[in-house]
Amino acid sequence: MEAGEEPLLLAELKPGRPHQFDWKSSCETWSVAFSPDGSWFAWSQGHCIVKLIPWPLEEQFIPKGFEAKSRSSKSDTKGRGSPKEKTLDCGQIVWGLAFSPWPSPPSRKLWARHHPQVPDVSCLILATGLNDGQIKIWEVQTGLLLLNLSGHQDVVRDLSFTPSGSLILVSASRDKTLRIWDLNKHGKQIQVLSGHLQWVYCCSISPDCSMLCSAAGEKSVFLWSMRSYTLIRKLEGHQSSVVSCDFSPDSALLVTASYDTNVIMWDPYTGERLRSLHHTQLDPTMDDSDVHMSSLRSVCFSPEGLYLATVADDRLLRIWALELKAPIAFAPMTNGLCCTFFPHGGVIATGTRDGHVQFWTAPRVLSSLKHLCRKALRSFLTTYQVLALPIPKKMKEFLTYRTF
Repeated sequence: MEAGEEPLLLAELKPGRPHQFDWKSSCETWSVAFSPDGSWFAWSQGHCIVKLIPWPLEEQFIPKGFEAKSRSSKSDTKGRGSPKEKTLDCGQIVWGLAFSPWPSPPSRKLWARHHPQVPDVSCLILATGLNDGQIKIWEVQTGLLLLNLSGHQDVVRDLSFTPSGSLILVSASRDKTLRIWDLNKHGKQIQVLSGHLQWVYCCSISPDCSMLCSAAGEKSVFLWSMRSYTLIRKLEGHQSSVVSCDFSPDSALLVTASYDTNVIMWDPYTGERLRSLHHTQLDPTMDDSDVHMSSLRSVCFSPEGLYLATVADDRLLRIWALELKAPIAFAPMTNGLCCTFFPHGGVIATGTRDGHVQFWTAPRVLSSLKHLCRKALRSFLTTYQVLALPIPKKMKEFLTYRTF
């Protein structure tokens, strides 16, 4: 889609009806994820099952007319050896999903330990956070279970790998803690982060691997150092529980979404609140005073860092441009729970309470040279380092996202 166009539904995947379960119970899709290289899609489709689907989708899932846009050049090379869809039976309700970075050379050691007879190959990993507090680690290419991580005392709600490829995994749980695991050391637990007073809903690691954000059923957001595993600061500003958070691709911005119907954009280095995006009712028949109708469920940055996607209880997927205060596009979706962008852009995946996954067109944009320069600089310069540069004030404002 071009900027300003409404998102179009590319495809919708629905789980088959499992006769051995009560269909209405535990059917939610709490998490969806793309592998960082865009070659796999993971979907917690309810009833303890995770589907691993090769991307791009096969033609039978995509309406006519979208094949060219949706399928990458990789699809032309698919042959007899192409990856197949896999079903992972996790034995418990699956709440959180996270792919390891790819390629990940350190994971070869992990693979070799569990498969000594197999040649030294790199290994894409999927971590699944379960209802009983366990974390199961799977090898994507084969669907084999590699590790089972124990430590949490309640639901593991979210998971996040360090983008650097070091195979450090962060987990967020209803036991009010975050835990740090090193998969290169047999999944050793190396730190427990305490301080939240409510269930921890979300954890996000900055792309430069320096910071960790955690959101619990509280009005404040915690920002931790990924170097010392200590609390840097609490971000205060929301009026209700914060349930989702995400860093921009250059680590210069942090967005948090709350039941108070607002997304707040922060400077994580200074703790400053840069902007609020309010989710108002579009349907005049609905009572705007009922804030729960616009309670947010999920927020995520687009891969180039110019857009945000949000899912709220008012049955809308919204797309926001970074520098505008109102959404640029809407799509109707019922019972939405989560959203994520395809890592190469152009597609948003959403999950619902009914166990469905929907794929929507997302804005395709050619970033300006200004934004590309800002993104490159901010990938290694903190806000304070930018402010110390001997450059004009307007340039500093642009580089620190103070121009909107």
